Amino acid sequence: MDLQELTQHMHAFVRAKGWYESDSARPQTLRNLAISLNLEAAEVLEHFQWNGALDDSAALAEELADVALYLLQIASIAGIDLEAAVLAKLDKNYQRIWDTPKAEE
Repeated sequence: MDLQELTQHMHAFVRAKGWYESDSARPQTLRNLAISLNLEAAEVLEHFQWNGALDDSAALAEELADVALYLLQIASIAGIDLEAAVLAKLDKNYQRIWDTPKAEE
């Protein structure tokens, strides 16, 4: 399954819950989705809050899936081709240098 198919499945779920309706208690605005993405990303951090070991990979997988779903939805609603954006960012990152030696003084 590719990102477009995953996006379609995500939209089908959101529609089935009625969250795209104008009177939804969970309006699917870019702002609300960005906040939700951040909250879900914080839940990923909770798995490593007190130690560096992964204790529950199934629970972590669920949180990562939540993050991915919000990313897909934000990109789709914003009209961004997430696959193209990721590939473009990788190309850009290949040109970057993070660890440059310090100049001797």
